[in-house]
Amino acid sequence: MKQQPAGSKPFERGIFILSLDTEQIWGHLDKMSEWEYHRRYPDTPGAYDLLLQSLTSAAIPATWFLVGGMTLDRCEGASDARLAGLPEYWRRRLPAGTEATKPVWYRRSFVERLLAAVPRQEIGLHGGISHFVWNDPRANIETLQWELAQGVRALHQVGIQPTSFSFPRDREAFHELLPRQGIRCYRGRTPTLPFRLGSTLAGSALRALDQLGALAPPLVSPRETLPGLWNIPSSAFLYPLGVWRSRLVPLRTRVASFQKGIDAAVAHGGIFHFCLHPANLTESAHGFDMLEQMLEGLVRARDAGDIEVLTITQVVERMERPTKREDSLRVENFHAAGVLDRAHATV
Repeated sequence: MKQQPAGSKPFERGIFILSLDTEQIWGHLDKMSEWEYHRRYPDTPGAYDLLLQSLTSAAIPATWFLVGGMTLDRCEGASDARLAGLPEYWRRRLPAGTEATKPVWYRRSFVERLLAAVPRQEIGLHGGISHFVWNDPRANIETLQWELAQGVRALHQVGIQPTSFSFPRDREAFHELLPRQGIRCYRGRTPTLPFRLGSTLAGSALRALDQLGALAPPLVSPRETLPGLWNIPSSAFLYPLGVWRSRLVPLRTRVASFQKGIDAAVAHGGIFHFCLHPANLTESAHGFDMLEQMLEGLVRARDAGDIEVLTITQVVERMERPTKREDSLRVENFHAAGVLDRAHATV
């Protein structure tokens, strides 16, 4: 695997990455009904539009990991041929419809707005065609190959070639499938104990304590886990903003923790990778106010020249950029070849 040469530094300043799991109800199809989803996350389509507007107004590029199913202009539900390779228990949860009849499922118009946004937003793939969970005990490699290939195909049909990926619920598996579909990088799990413990009671308690204390999120480093496939871990996730959680962990502590992540990236020239599900912003009447406060701190640091805002694939491009030493050797070899060519020409 590639390692940076000793003493090299791929980034001259701190780096901020914002990645968004763009899934609407697809991320909850095995957890709640459509009615329950609407009750918990009111007007999700409107929230997606408002989030994109907030980012473009602040000139912030983000990486939107998109479930392929959201791009479909029409779906026939469980009988749709594009879902044929998925297990029946999963397919039967998917409704037939269009954006006009099922806008929390199908949002091609939003995808088109993403494609037209300025500054350019990166669109990656979130899981595949349907948000099937990759480490599901009933999954096999054939199921995941189908899920991934159909997700890539759905994005292709609206003009997107995804090069970045996030695993549904951050449950990593079968990494070797990703490069075969042109994926160059993925978002790995947050490298802290609370996240390693996952959705256990202990993990939830430790994450709440971290949030309550407004601790600084960890900075992360890219790592090439397979040839040509990079892991860009998350530093922090925005946790749900429901009433009881917000009583335990006030929104101001989340803003403070976010700012500490920015400050750490600036101080150490590292990467602060912040992630969220846009639907969580709808759980509280103050969700977007909190986001605006976060973005204000980021924009101040960016405009002062202290931090860069990059997408995930842009970070990989920096990592794969030749070092100054490699550039020097390449120039020397070029000149040497030119001298030899001239010498041969005079013989």
